[in-house]
Amino acid sequence: MALLSGMISMGWWFLDVCQWKNPITTVLVHILFLILVCYPELILPTLFLYMLLIGMWNYRFRPRHPPHMDTRLSWAEAVHPDELDEEFDTFPTSRPNDAVRMRYDRLRSVAGRIQTVVGDMATQGERVQSLLSWRDPRATSLFVVFCLCAAVVLYATPFRVVALVAGLYYLRHPRFRSKLPSVPANFFRRLTARTDSLL
Repeated sequence: MALLSGMISMGWWFLDVCQWKNPITTVLVHILFLILVCYPELILPTLFLYMLLIGMWNYRFRPRHPPHMDTRLSWAEAVHPDELDEEFDTFPTSRPNDAVRMRYDRLRSVAGRIQTVVGDMATQGERVQSLLSWRDPRATSLFVVFCLCAAVVLYATPFRVVALVAGLYYLRHPRFRSKLPSVPANFFRRLTARTDSLL
């Protein structure tokens, strides 16, 4: 749930803006909206500048110590006795076949697949969050510098040129592609996630 807290708080903030709870903020949002509608080429530089400012703001709240192993995160303390009995049960089960086989095999296979997919999605979301959270100071500082450079380049370059270069880059011939993962993908995969703190 902490992964979605930023989007949820952004939704509540936008609802407050729409209901004019803070008139100054609402007027500033209207001015920003009109500027972005009149000058759509400023959308990407503004986005990168906002991420730069968020990263600089979060620098004050960066963790001072490395993350520790969290037993609550892995639910090691909250195991129910029935779950322990199910975990230490032999396979095939030594319990009555009717009650346990249906409960155990079907639930374990379906829930295991769902948990793997949801866990992978959460890990990717946590990596996106860690770009600006200063959990890995080198990665966040690199990303903040990248946001600054991208904002300057996108501000100085016409949007059509940026779209043309990006399109030609993604459509390039396989001869010009590398079999290794791209630098941004490699950087993203190496970012820290909460799975690093599991037991």
